[in-house]
Amino acid sequence: MGRAGLGRHWRRRGSRWHLAYGPSRSQVGDLWLPDEPGVQRAAGERRPPAVVVLFHGGYWRMPYGRRLMVPLARGLVRHGLAVWNVEYRRVGLGGGGGGWPATVDDAARAVDALAARAEVDGERVVLVGHSAGGQLALWVAGRHRLPSGAAGARSAGQVPAVGIRGVVALAPVTDLRGTASGPVRSFLGPDPTGSRAEAASPRGLLPLGVPQMVVHGAVDEVVPVAASRAYVAAAREAGDDARLVEVPGVGHRGVILPRGPAWEALVGAACSWCAARR
Repeated sequence: MGRAGLGRHWRRRGSRWHLAYGPSRSQVGDLWLPDEPGVQRAAGERRPPAVVVLFHGGYWRMPYGRRLMVPLARGLVRHGLAVWNVEYRRVGLGGGGGGWPATVDDAARAVDALAARAEVDGERVVLVGHSAGGQLALWVAGRHRLPSGAAGARSAGQVPAVGIRGVVALAPVTDLRGTASGPVRSFLGPDPTGSRAEAASPRGLLPLGVPQMVVHGAVDEVVPVAASRAYVAAAREAGDDARLVEVPGVGHRGVILPRGPAWEALVGAACSWCAARR
């Protein structure tokens, strides 16, 4: 995949830019900039703000979109972090032709595009995704593990465009193997339990090589918390720095509200990872 920058400036609202990272109407996002960067790596150091990339959920399909993540974006920018709230091609009418591999290609392209933006520090990037967006966030962090020629794989010798400091996965889909549910079938297309499911599953890419925090509501009836328990156990066994935050009494969408234990865990991890030196 070639390196792509953020192109057209469609419009600006205060410190929020609406930008395109590709030619499709769905290859867009909102770049939120803080008034003052609040996370620096050393006292007195002045750098562009670290950036959090948000991937919304919604079964990889229409009509779900990045508006789901606006409350998180507003909250994070108040902490001095830039936010790149990404849209991507989704399955269904008006989705721009999403599915495998277009959707994962968009996720990777959107993250790589940050390298071309001087307004943010591309060496301090945190990926955050909810539900199906959690799959995308974890997958982008682990795509260096893909075999050459696979969808989204880096070319031989290709240097990562940005520095991913960690991933916060909120009630994520972590393993598509052996699953033939309607959303997975529409996302992966033919043979949803075969090679595509293997390549799309973050659990199959372990170890990712970056810190991971998985935040999951204990009463989630859409993505069972047991799946995250199994994923974190497998990540640790593979050698990754991974931990699970289970939030009592919270369901599937409760983890994307900018308040409570899930929110505190997200902000704490993002700020800690972005402040650390490498």
